[in-house]
Amino acid sequence: MSEDTPFEPVESKEESFGAETPVTGQTKMQAAWSGSDDEKSSAQVAQSQQGQIFEQIYQPWTGTLNPRWMRNWAILRHHILGIFKTGHRPWNIPTKLFIFFVIIASMTDVAMALLFGMIGEPTLYDIWGVNRDNLYGHVMGFFPRNILYYPIVAALLVGGMISEDRAHGTSALYFSRPINRFDYASMKFLAVGLILFFIINGTLAVYYFVDILVMGKGWAWIIDTFPMFLSAFICGIILSFTYTSIGLALSSISRGRFFPAIGLVAILMGTRAMASIIDALFDKSVLYVISPYDAVAHVCQALIGTEMTYDHPWVWSLISVVVINGLALYLLASRVSSLEVTRE
Repeated sequence: MSEDTPFEPVESKEESFGAETPVTGQTKMQAAWSGSDDEKSSAQVAQSQQGQIFEQIYQPWTGTLNPRWMRNWAILRHHILGIFKTGHRPWNIPTKLFIFFVIIASMTDVAMALLFGMIGEPTLYDIWGVNRDNLYGHVMGFFPRNILYYPIVAALLVGGMISEDRAHGTSALYFSRPINRFDYASMKFLAVGLILFFIINGTLAVYYFVDILVMGKGWAWIIDTFPMFLSAFICGIILSFTYTSIGLALSSISRGRFFPAIGLVAILMGTRAMASIIDALFDKSVLYVISPYDAVAHVCQALIGTEMTYDHPWVWSLISVVVINGLALYLLASRVSSLEVTRE
């Protein structure tokens, strides 16, 4: 570059991103040349010149945003539809297979009731048919539902629901858009809760209504049993809500899939095992209030009206359910509020 060549600033086109403060950049350019004598040549630095090489003016974006419900629906379907189709959250094959297995296994009482009803075995049909105890057992049956099915499904669902966002910085994709933290946590919660709801209450509804249609139950039978079905339906909602709140609270304090999954199963099974040991040694069932499963089971026994298996008042268990869910939701809210928009 010749020494006499003036430097002209280069102006770029305006770009609109956010604030109205102009951002400029400067550069320092120097020219050098060598003398004519090859043996005594030396580099000499010309007078430096400064010039502006770009200018950007940030202005507020004035486009039209999608409505809030549409943004929330995008989060919700991203997690739920990933179980059925590609292009959404990539649930792994073991999770999909286990959910399918749990749905089929939860329909065993439906198959047995229909089998013995159609072949005319009234004694066996009374064992498997719709009644107060069977409706309770369909939702809260400890074996195998609440020791093999529902806790493991919840653990697989909540494992990386929030923890992977903290680990991989995926929260930046959410919060860089007009999505607040309440909507983020609510849609995550609703996604897990709906999957559990469809498994627990969906199979319960099939169990009840198929028995009505196939066995030809009359209105008198429906009037007698529908309040019990409604109570069991409410119990399924309480169970799904409780498992989801505990699982997402654990996921919010972790950065991996393993700890939330194992932690949820350990809390549900560990507290029950400890309370049952104390009950067997000292004949005191009050420690069951620390067990989320037993607290929900006790409340459901009172709602449905089946035989009580606990000695302490069921109101204590109701208070325990409220406290457990309250603490879990508080932990979830506090951790989500601290999520960064960059990788942690």
